[in-house]
Amino acid sequence: MNENGKFSKFLSLIERIGNKLPDPFILFFYLTLALTIVSWILNFFQAEVIHPNTQETVVVKSILSGEGLQFILANTLTNFTSFAPLGLVLTIMLGIGLAEKVGLLEMLMKRAIVNTPKKIITFAVFFIGILGNIASDAAFVVIPPLAALVFLSVGRHPLAGLAVGVASTGIGFTANVLIAGTDALLSGISTEIAKGINPDVIVTPLDNWFFMSASTFLLAAVGTIITEKYVEPRLGTYTGEQQAFTKEISPLEKKGLRNTLIAAIIFISIVVIGMLIPNSPLLNEDGTLLRSPFLSGIVPILFLFFVTVGIVYGVSIKKIQSTADVPKIMTEAIGSLSGYIVLIFMIAQFVAYFNWSNIAIWLAVNCADILSALNMTNIFVIVLFVILVAFLSLFIISGSALWALVGPVFIPIFMLLGYHPAFIQLAYRIGESSTNMVTPLNPYFAIILSFMHIYDKKAGIGTLMSLMIPYTIIFLIVWIALMLVFAFFGIPIGPGVSLYL
Repeated sequence: MNENGKFSKFLSLIERIGNKLPDPFILFFYLTLALTIVSWILNFFQAEVIHPNTQETVVVKSILSGEGLQFILANTLTNFTSFAPLGLVLTIMLGIGLAEKVGLLEMLMKRAIVNTPKKIITFAVFFIGILGNIASDAAFVVIPPLAALVFLSVGRHPLAGLAVGVASTGIGFTANVLIAGTDALLSGISTEIAKGINPDVIVTPLDNWFFMSASTFLLAAVGTIITEKYVEPRLGTYTGEQQAFTKEISPLEKKGLRNTLIAAIIFISIVVIGMLIPNSPLLNEDGTLLRSPFLSGIVPILFLFFVTVGIVYGVSIKKIQSTADVPKIMTEAIGSLSGYIVLIFMIAQFVAYFNWSNIAIWLAVNCADILSALNMTNIFVIVLFVILVAFLSLFIISGSALWALVGPVFIPIFMLLGYHPAFIQLAYRIGESSTNMVTPLNPYFAIILSFMHIYDKKAGIGTLMSLMIPYTIIFLIVWIALMLVFAFFGIPIGPGVSLYL
């Protein structure tokens, strides 16, 4: 049997096992019970670590304690209502749902398909998906369902399109040819840590730009091959109920698209002008875009954009005939998320308990100690660091939170070996991003499952994991290889930034 056949059998096994797991809500209930027992055991044996950032002693707390019970009773509601992805998903889906229900997204897909050669559709969707992380977490909600629609519209399996959307926005999250919020967030943490070793070392948001720009093109190309050679053939021919829309566009629809384009240009122009005015409230105090109110407020801006273009298109094609139609359409759109809302309640509790117990910190610090104890000095210890981060990312989903844990341990170690902290940050980003979408702890795992159910009611956790594993494994290998190419040939990873100090 050839290697492709063996790998396909492995993925099928993962899918079968994963789909035999309980309903995700029940699964997270069981995980919460298991977490409760583990926290009690670790607390009983007085498990503790020294926090690498604050140097304070962090003790694993038992959920089965008086303090744990008080935490549960006092925070069950806020765990749910303050769970960040919940508000993001609901807000974005109100806007996108309106645009989808009036038929705007379908029309945009038609125009895109007519003008895009079929041979490069996979690459184009992958590339756009990676660039989508400029919108931060909103990309998880916007891009995957649109990618599924694109594939369905050209007669390809929509779950393959969904996989492309998820892999590009999730696993390729840290790559981009643009400077994104991730660059600013991580570089700020890196600079503060590096000052403890060398006060003159500064890590800027541009310091990983060359590498991440190259990564964008490489991952899009590799992702295209994975999709067309492995993922899509496994799915076979789509036989679901969802039908591809026709590519014919009526005169009324053309008028609607024209009016929508005008509305979109006006909206974007207003935002751009708003950023150009002196002392713009959309920009930082220093007049820059990084860490600005514009980027932190991208979700409501996207919401207003989709509502604006959705209403204009709906009115143009007479789908919206009164103001009362707008909330009705939004209600219809948000109704499909009821299952997601129920699931998020349980996920939010699990994540809150996990963080409160300090098990995440205990796990990260102990794993870091193991790697640092190996006392290796060559480039391959950086590879081990990438693999360690990829493992920890399965449990600690927040990229900035994980970096705040492992950065204070490894930046000083590697700086003393002569490595530039920007290079250590780059290695961290590879590991953290690679395993983003194969862990049910990812808060967007649930919304992706709900998108999958549109095309396959039987799809479960195993289905999603079997779709993502090829991207995870191959991306991690290819990304590490690219890092080694930059290292061995001395290619700058950013403007004026090399691997070494």
